[in-house]
Amino acid sequence: MTTPVAGPGHDQRSGPARERRRDAGPRALLFAVTALAAGAVGVGGTVLHQRSTAPDTSAVDAQAAEIAEALRGELTTGFYSGRGSHGGQFTEGTLVAQVQEHGGVLLSADTDRTRAPDKTHTADVMLGLVPPSEGTVAAAAYPVRCYRYTFGIGSYSVKHSGMTCPASRTDGLPGSLAAQMGMLLTQQPTGTRPYRPRSTRGYAHTPKGAVDFLKEERVIGTDDTVSALSGRTTDDGAYVLALRIDNVCHYLRMGASPERSDLIPLWSAPADEQESCDLQQATTAATLHGTDPAKQG
Repeated sequence: MTTPVAGPGHDQRSGPARERRRDAGPRALLFAVTALAAGAVGVGGTVLHQRSTAPDTSAVDAQAAEIAEALRGELTTGFYSGRGSHGGQFTEGTLVAQVQEHGGVLLSADTDRTRAPDKTHTADVMLGLVPPSEGTVAAAAYPVRCYRYTFGIGSYSVKHSGMTCPASRTDGLPGSLAAQMGMLLTQQPTGTRPYRPRSTRGYAHTPKGAVDFLKEERVIGTDDTVSALSGRTTDDGAYVLALRIDNVCHYLRMGASPERSDLIPLWSAPADEQESCDLQQATTAATLHGTDPAKQG
């Protein structure tokens, strides 16, 4: 169904200030099939295949371009913002929602806060795990591929390009990264549209309040298990938690005011943070990436 792609080595970033680095049902079956196919083919066989044939990547490249365009919509300021697909003020959760809606996973996220005049965010993503939901796509046109996105403030800042996928799993175990990411997608919360904007107003900023929010707002399903909660209040009054839902690390941001209801409150942590599931990482991830003045008045 899909052809997993893994390069010969990790693509690493360097710099003086590397601060930090959906639904269930039919889509879950697609995730599982992708993971099984990835495991069966293996990294070596994929690399050999790529050397003999040049895959048609048009379909997955088109999805990568759609993500970039969506981010531009989120970061467009002023009256002509177009109001973006998830809201102009957003966190890492908005990016995760965009990537998952396009059949992919956020591999890692970094912020360089020394860049002037604005912070620069970098996100590495893997796409091609699930084909587009509309239309027919030839298997050869939808291999697993990785892309790097960078953005700051304003739509002009969004850039993206193809990159070599990491060669190994993020948990250090042997096997295919594509298979690991496919299985990660099958384990997302089973609640009603968990990665959509909603307000956390009315819920206490405590671990119990967080669980009440997830259950009463049906962000998680009755069969989902929440564990390993840890939280703290940030300088801007938001309450941020790192938690596991069915053993998958998630970050939760409970806004300080109802005006923040257009944020994505819950999202799965980047793949390279799944093992640690650290509260400090969650706090950094919950920082606003961009603000759209058109949505504030």
